[in-house]
Amino acid sequence: MSEHKTTEILQEEAAKLWADLESKKSADVKLTPKDRTAIPPQEMPSRDPIKRAHEMGEVALGYTETQARVEAERCIQCPGAPCRKGCPVAVPIPEFISHIQKGDFKGAVDTIKQTNLLPAICGRVCPQEKQCQSFCTVGKMLKTPEKAVAIGRLERFVADWERANNQITVPTPAPETGKKVAVIGSGPAGLTVAADIRRAGHSVTVFEAFQKTGGVMVYGIPEFRLPKEIVAKEVENLKKMGVEFKTSFLVGRTETLEQLLDKEGYDAAFIGTGAGLPKFLGIEGENLIGVFSANEYLTRSNLMKAYDREHADTPLFEAKRVAVFGGGNVAMDGARTALRLGAEKVYCVYRRTRAEMPARAEEVAHAIEEGVDFHFLENPTKFIGDEKGKLTGVELLNYELGEPDASGRRKPVAIPGTEHVLEIDAAVVALGNESNPLMAQTTEGLNVTKRGNIIVDENQKTSIPRVWAGGDIVLGAATVILAMGEGRRAAASMNEYLAGK
Repeated sequence: MSEHKTTEILQEEAAKLWADLESKKSADVKLTPKDRTAIPPQEMPSRDPIKRAHEMGEVALGYTETQARVEAERCIQCPGAPCRKGCPVAVPIPEFISHIQKGDFKGAVDTIKQTNLLPAICGRVCPQEKQCQSFCTVGKMLKTPEKAVAIGRLERFVADWERANNQITVPTPAPETGKKVAVIGSGPAGLTVAADIRRAGHSVTVFEAFQKTGGVMVYGIPEFRLPKEIVAKEVENLKKMGVEFKTSFLVGRTETLEQLLDKEGYDAAFIGTGAGLPKFLGIEGENLIGVFSANEYLTRSNLMKAYDREHADTPLFEAKRVAVFGGGNVAMDGARTALRLGAEKVYCVYRRTRAEMPARAEEVAHAIEEGVDFHFLENPTKFIGDEKGKLTGVELLNYELGEPDASGRRKPVAIPGTEHVLEIDAAVVALGNESNPLMAQTTEGLNVTKRGNIIVDENQKTSIPRVWAGGDIVLGAATVILAMGEGRRAAASMNEYLAGK
């Protein structure tokens, strides 16, 4: 692990690079693609690992202005814009980076917002290394994907610059059409649909089951990765556009979807309720005190702020040795949250190796920096408890990698006779989510898969007239940007339908 560099050190390094670039520009030296690929990638400033592991403040601090200008100069402005092909919402990536190269940060963020109204969020939580950056020509020229242009970090920079400098401009909706749309769920898919529908002049009401808006961005993603004030600001911008929000409104219980359409008179509806039903391991001892789903564990911390012992109403389970099971972003969130909730030792147990982990590389690196102990090629066989029903340990079995499975990753194969016990007093199961069956159970004629995911066509239309769906309720547990991509596609189809109604 490399030595942690402070923001000041990174700024000094960037300043020297920028001075060299400026001198070349003043001498009318045109940078060639080879010159640009020779510029070192800019490291993201972050808080000290030892301190941040016990605090909820945001870990990644964002680029400084100089760093952003230097990183932007690494872009060679490919004519074909291959990076855009990897973006689910087709952000004009070379164009917005070109604005940064010119020092026009407002122009950059306005360019992004042509297709993505949530750049401050996407710049923080999207897996850019698996999407836009995986197509980056610079990374391919260097034969090192990690050295692709840091598109996500640049996106975050201009979005944060806009907010810090009070330069946010709220889109003006088209003239009122008299049509009204119900959006069920205020996660990334729902907010995207609300924005695009409202921009077309239709009335929009967003129904949220929780008392706070933001969906998974609020209850699932921790404060240290995505500050809640950023999500709140995006919701506030939608309110300024005229979008109405109704919280603590559980569609299927408070009112059914059919009632919203027929009784309340909504012309169309979008279902973006996410996938909030946790998966469990299905092993002995899973009902012991101290075994949590990642959903409950993170919701108590993120939405209910259980870590704020003096002010939070929800209880916090005190644990000193915590094991988290899984290898995705949610597992990283759970492990790093456990440290911040007071755990002295946190283990992340994953049945493959680090190379197969679906979590973002940056999140894994941050977890290692903060002291999370990874147990690769291991998997639990049963939980162990005491006479009071409290968790005291977990029995693990060693694995080895076999042939690739359907996902393309090598399949983990158990090694008989390698059982061993890890002493713990809390466990967090982070194996993904399934769809809550409530919507399907209360909506006659809504076609779903065996897993409960809503079936849609290429335009996100469901089996019910006037109803569209998107995000995790369709995809299963996915990413913020993929949910937004489905939201944009649904909104375009809905606007076309409403215009012709």
